[in-house]
Amino acid sequence: MDLELNRKDLHDTRLVDRDPPVPQSGEALLRIESFGLTSNNITYAVFGDAMNYWEFFPASDPGWGKLNVWGYAHVEESRHPDLVAGMRVYGYLPCASHLLVVPGRVDTKGFIDAAPHRAGLPSAYQAYRNIETDPVYSADREAEHTLFFPLFYTSFLIDDFLADNFLEGKPFFGADTIVISSASSKTAIIAAYLLARRDDIRVVGLTSAGNREFVEGLKVYDAVYLYGDVARLPGERAVYVDVSGDGRIRSDVHARYDERLAHSAAVGVTHWTQMAPGAGDLAGPKPTFFFAPDRITKRGADWGTAQLDQKVADAWIPFAQWASGWLRVEEISTDTEIQRAYLELLDGKLDPAMGTISRMLP
Repeated sequence: MDLELNRKDLHDTRLVDRDPPVPQSGEALLRIESFGLTSNNITYAVFGDAMNYWEFFPASDPGWGKLNVWGYAHVEESRHPDLVAGMRVYGYLPCASHLLVVPGRVDTKGFIDAAPHRAGLPSAYQAYRNIETDPVYSADREAEHTLFFPLFYTSFLIDDFLADNFLEGKPFFGADTIVISSASSKTAIIAAYLLARRDDIRVVGLTSAGNREFVEGLKVYDAVYLYGDVARLPGERAVYVDVSGDGRIRSDVHARYDERLAHSAAVGVTHWTQMAPGAGDLAGPKPTFFFAPDRITKRGADWGTAQLDQKVADAWIPFAQWASGWLRVEEISTDTEIQRAYLELLDGKLDPAMGTISRMLP
């Protein structure tokens, strides 16, 4: 089973039944076990053409694309001399039952997919990590890992990026306040959690009236404001972390701070139907798209991949423990349930305290 989306109408979905591909020499077949469904998946779909996300897992027909997810799989069959069947991995997957890969750089940490059609795509999405050697994996935190880890990695990099940009000797572009939209989304929550550990910065969440109580209860934001109260946002100099992608909210935040807005980072599109093109009429700085793979490349060069992985693991462990205290997990397995969960995500209807994990049926 593959879940495919109409690239021109993301509400139009279809299920495609096909026999699993047969690996040839040098190839391997992954059996997909489970994956998380979060707003991150919607970002991949919305930016599928602009950022080439559709190209990772080509669909059966032009004009259609596979829903991209993160989750677990195992090597069901291998015809690669260095890859043993049975290895369980975590990585970037299609919403499907199987994935044919061309393993490269196989070692105890896992492997990459060296398939020719993926050669020009960002390397951050190519690795399949062996859970036996992955420093962030823990069996008793598998649900949190499934739902949060790709978002955690992005938020870790956002936190690192903001803290690493100094103006007149001050981090965070010299700002005293960081405003995060879609404050109930998992990416925003993780960013706020990490930023809250730092000194001399105030973290402010923007959210809807319906999510305000949940957001305030997390206790990672110094203050929480409704979208209609942007004109009251505090701070002498601010950074905007835009997780919503809502053009009207972005315009309001820019107008509030104008030249006192030190940086505007475009991160997500939880309000994807309210996206607005261009930035010509915005006050203050032009929004800059935050592309996590670029930051991974930089920190990999600065620190080395082993140290980067360890820094992420050291931050991940306490976060996963904290998140387990409020996260409620919904497990689904049928094709109909997966379609329903995807459409609810697309329409922003899921409870922010809920995380949905799809476990693929044999």
